Amino acid sequence: MKLRQVLLIYNLLLPLALVFGLPRYLIKAIRRGGARDNFAQRFGRYDQTVLDRWQQENENSDKRIWIHAVSVGEVLVALKVIHSLLDEDAGRGLILSTTTPTGYRLAKDECPESVCVIYNPVDLPWVVRGALDKICPGHLILVEAEVWPNLVSQAKRRGVSVSLVNARLSERSERRFQKFGVLTRPLFGMLDHVCVQFERDVKRWQGLGVELQRIYEVGSIKYDEGEKEKPVAQIAEMESLLRGLGIRSCQPVLLAGSTHAGEEALIGNAYRALCELWPDLVYIVVPRHVERSTEVVKDLESIGLTPHLRSEQRVGSRVNDGAELPEAGKPLCLVVNTTGELRAWYHLASVVVVGKSFLGKGGQNPVEPVMAGKAVVTGPHMENFKAVMEQLLQVKGLLQVSGEDRLSPAIRAVLENTDESDLMAERGREALDRHRGAARRTVKVICG
Repeated sequence: MKLRQVLLIYNLLLPLALVFGLPRYLIKAIRRGGARDNFAQRFGRYDQTVLDRWQQENENSDKRIWIHAVSVGEVLVALKVIHSLLDEDAGRGLILSTTTPTGYRLAKDECPESVCVIYNPVDLPWVVRGALDKICPGHLILVEAEVWPNLVSQAKRRGVSVSLVNARLSERSERRFQKFGVLTRPLFGMLDHVCVQFERDVKRWQGLGVELQRIYEVGSIKYDEGEKEKPVAQIAEMESLLRGLGIRSCQPVLLAGSTHAGEEALIGNAYRALCELWPDLVYIVVPRHVERSTEVVKDLESIGLTPHLRSEQRVGSRVNDGAELPEAGKPLCLVVNTTGELRAWYHLASVVVVGKSFLGKGGQNPVEPVMAGKAVVTGPHMENFKAVMEQLLQVKGLLQVSGEDRLSPAIRAVLENTDESDLMAERGREALDRHRGAARRTVKVICG
């Protein structure tokens, strides 16, 4: 099928999808906050001060680069690409668009001052056309999986080079794209560069319609970590907060990262059992979605724990929300209901349990805690990270258990055998060293 026909079908179906999906979007946006912020930008209407700054500072359209990253995870990848782009040429004009309020807030907080941050326009033809008229990029960079048909096709019509970086393709997505290959192959065929994370991904993207000479294996930008990126100040802040709660630096810490519904209590039950052997063990929960914090607290209370909320603690003070500090030796549980801190919390853990791997499907990113030098335990459901899990399991760089009944024994083994746990963490970090420099290699590919 020709591209024109694909776009016609897409543009007939998209308005219906937007109408039916609107209630769900509004509910989610209201729960997470920021639904009204710069709402007009989603329809390509930008404040004149934003446009004036962008156009005045970036008169050379050939050096203008538009980067799109949907949410927090993709924004973190985009930030590494942005720093590499500016390292190579500080005069480049960069604009970063994102879809979610949390992604937007992170981008505004972390982007260099010279980078403009906006909301991505909805992928309707006239909306995209207006946004491209105002931004006039010379290059469009899409992060991980954001191949929007109208945005890409209209950019290509204007002679704009389009790159997909840190390309992500789950097995489920690949099967869906293959099933509807007559529709998807013309879309993927428009991409000028596809930078993939693993060697096995080359043939997979080729099978979706991307020419082989346009596919580059550069490693994963998400896993491209360096010591200079360690959030030292934030770690010190978290340490001070723990001291304020009466937690000593020598106490073991069990951290559950990016948990989904039900997992906090599941891991909490394992924690309670382990407290019989380690009475001073601390349990820190970082839910994937902070708006679930009230639900998380109730779940933890239902199994006999007394959770404290991170937002109610004052750094450097032993005074919190009026609640009594736990008695010496009494289990302590902290629910982190603030955003942007998970990487710092990883550095303070003795063992990390990865969320969405027990009661959810697909798992969450296991690499950040591995790169933090921590012993990591996951459940059986890590389908979205199959390639990197294969790498880590091959070198015994983490532990994957077959079910929730094996969780407590796995954590116990980590806490009992600290030398072996340290070796496991070291093996994991060494396995991921191949991804160092991925952002720099990506920029070299897409910028020639």
